[in-house]
Amino acid sequence: VGLHNCGFWRPKSLLDTARFTLSFNSRHRKNHQDSRALWKHETVQKYLETLSKEYQQVSHLLNADSINDFEQRTLRRRCADLSPIAAAFQEIKEAEREVQELEAMCRELDSRDEKQLLELALEEKETLDKKINMLCRKLFQLLVPKEKYDGSHVILEVTAGRTTGGDICQQFTKEMFEMYQNYADYKCWTFDIVNYTPAEIGGLHHAAAHISGDDVYRHLKYEGGTHRVQRIPETGLSSRMQRIHTGTMSVIVLPQPEEVDVKVDPKDLRIDTFRAKGAGGQHVNKTDSAVRIVHLPTGLAVECQQERSQQMNKEIALRTLRAKLYQQIIEKQLSQEQSARKLQLGTRAQSERIRTYNFTQDRVTDHRISYDARNIKEILSGKEALDKLINRLLEFAEIEAVTEYLENLRALEGGGC
Repeated sequence: VGLHNCGFWRPKSLLDTARFTLSFNSRHRKNHQDSRALWKHETVQKYLETLSKEYQQVSHLLNADSINDFEQRTLRRRCADLSPIAAAFQEIKEAEREVQELEAMCRELDSRDEKQLLELALEEKETLDKKINMLCRKLFQLLVPKEKYDGSHVILEVTAGRTTGGDICQQFTKEMFEMYQNYADYKCWTFDIVNYTPAEIGGLHHAAAHISGDDVYRHLKYEGGTHRVQRIPETGLSSRMQRIHTGTMSVIVLPQPEEVDVKVDPKDLRIDTFRAKGAGGQHVNKTDSAVRIVHLPTGLAVECQQERSQQMNKEIALRTLRAKLYQQIIEKQLSQEQSARKLQLGTRAQSERIRTYNFTQDRVTDHRISYDARNIKEILSGKEALDKLINRLLEFAEIEAVTEYLENLRALEGGGC
């Protein structure tokens, strides 16, 4: 709820109209590089002060005898929304006061006898700075509402692009698929391969996996898009001449809620069976266990060849098809909401390059947030380095959401009653 001059309370969810794009202009990139920088912004301070005062008003009104049951329920909901925000706001303020006191004390500790005390004060200040950074991130996570599909499982697909001069696309696609498989293991998720089509020279044409666990879509939703690789091939003339080749591969991330209620008419399906390809034991190339399902009204096609049983492959393929049809519903909803989330490329803008992996310079660049990370091998290992990059994207998304909301706040509140 929000307190208005009209004399009554009106429901109003936190940041309910916020939409983020991560298309920062130069001013945003300069001033809002992280949560701590955004926290210091005057507009943010004023807004949080307003929320803190509103929390005090709501708490006071809850103790009044004049409100009816409906008003009390409404106030309690708002109090529950504001309480963690007000608490984090005050905690950061208190930590900043402690930092100021330490800085004042440090300026007075100049003599040699007080050197040890100065070192202790500086260590405590460093600890407080880390605490403030953590609290700022937590505060903006509270302000930004959790997206509808953030807790969903996902279908992740990788597809090799085309390039001249070799198989670097297929090799890179295999490395990327293994990276996400390792990342799932790092995050304690379940990674079930649905489809795997290897290339002739050890690479990968296409693969898909169902990933389940806690907040999978939240962490992977910004991986969708075109990933570019720049490297010197390991074999051939280009390798001897040290010529750098450029290739691409694409990633699609589809949220898959636990219950995907999409009705599929069997009459709308064409189901083909064929022999599986690649590693998989004696049944490969001997039984028609692989399944391809085409949804005739939309032209969507899915394949599954991972199981020995044709029936199991059919069930998995149908589940994947429902997920893709459900994704079309999601896309329509997002379009109706006029969402401009350019960062979530998914199936909306696969032609847009989101990240470059430059092997010769040992550098990974995420073009959406102008962020460079070193040590490609660490990132492709799918562990801490990749998690750090993904969390950087999430933080920028949160910052953009808060920034955009505050920019529109005056216009939103200008509507009056």
